[in-house]
Amino acid sequence: MQFGAVLQCDPPSARTVHLAKLAEAYGFSHVWTFDSHILWQEPYVLHSRILNETKRITVGPMVTNPATRDWAVTASTFATLNEAYGNRTICGIGRGDSAVRVGGGHPTTLRTLRESIHVIRELANSRAVEYGGRTLQFPWSVGSRLEVWVAAYGPKALQLAGEVADGFILQLADPDIAEWTISTVRQAAAAAGRDPGAVKVCVAAPMYIGTDYAHMREQCRWFGGMVGNHVADIVARYGANGQVPAALTDYITGRQGYDYNLHGRAGNTHADFVTDEVVDRFCILGTPEEHLAKLRRLAELGVDQFAGYLQHDDNEQTMRVYGNTVIPQLTPAVTALRVDS
Repeated sequence: MQFGAVLQCDPPSARTVHLAKLAEAYGFSHVWTFDSHILWQEPYVLHSRILNETKRITVGPMVTNPATRDWAVTASTFATLNEAYGNRTICGIGRGDSAVRVGGGHPTTLRTLRESIHVIRELANSRAVEYGGRTLQFPWSVGSRLEVWVAAYGPKALQLAGEVADGFILQLADPDIAEWTISTVRQAAAAAGRDPGAVKVCVAAPMYIGTDYAHMREQCRWFGGMVGNHVADIVARYGANGQVPAALTDYITGRQGYDYNLHGRAGNTHADFVTDEVVDRFCILGTPEEHLAKLRRLAELGVDQFAGYLQHDDNEQTMRVYGNTVIPQLTPAVTALRVDS
């Protein structure tokens, strides 16, 4: 299993770069960042700094969207970073959440998402593509390589991921929901004539090492609120008793709205409807042994990467324990540096 660290682009930018460098030192393979240009600093500027100050880690957004950036500009950004730093980028993409909603916009359609994936991937892989009625290709890009991983929850989005994505991102760590979503993606891949095993799987959720469970839950309750935005859309489309497991839909019954100005923040008051049981299911909290047990279960389901959100008050210690204890047991070939400062 590979491991990623998910960071917000909060100022000072040097802090984000520092955390990314620690992630590399501790054996993480990926650094992902939020992409929400109003709420946080511009991620691609920080990606360049991170790549410049690291040697092997792969960097990308979790997740970008087709609405707030021109697709060719997005592809050009990745191709430029790849030329400069040696194909160390990855693109996580979805229909759009905070980046569009905070300004009063709405997520794109799945058709638009599908089209954007094709355009971004072709251009960022140094290939020609039809876009805007013209055939476009970057004349300066040679040998760029970019995988596009799709974040999804609902049946149609999961189908899209299976049909076209290089990887599937599930933003919660509940094994029962993971089993259903992974199966749905793989079935769609097989139906599209693809090798189901070729679609990589990333589970992304808050990780917190500790023993004060009440405190850890309060620090990570925001995540259930964030997921609830997507689940509310799914319930509106499919109903609460439709094609989506109750384990995913039932918990938003008490949801009464959401303030995007508190998005991704510990203490978000619009996440009060998220119960302790949901926090425990969606996140990975507790001792190293508890983390290992849940991660092994996810690995058995076919999860290739766990990406841990670090939006809490003990992120460096959590990364340190992962680097010294968790990652070496699940990725024996990786030896993390013992960074104690």
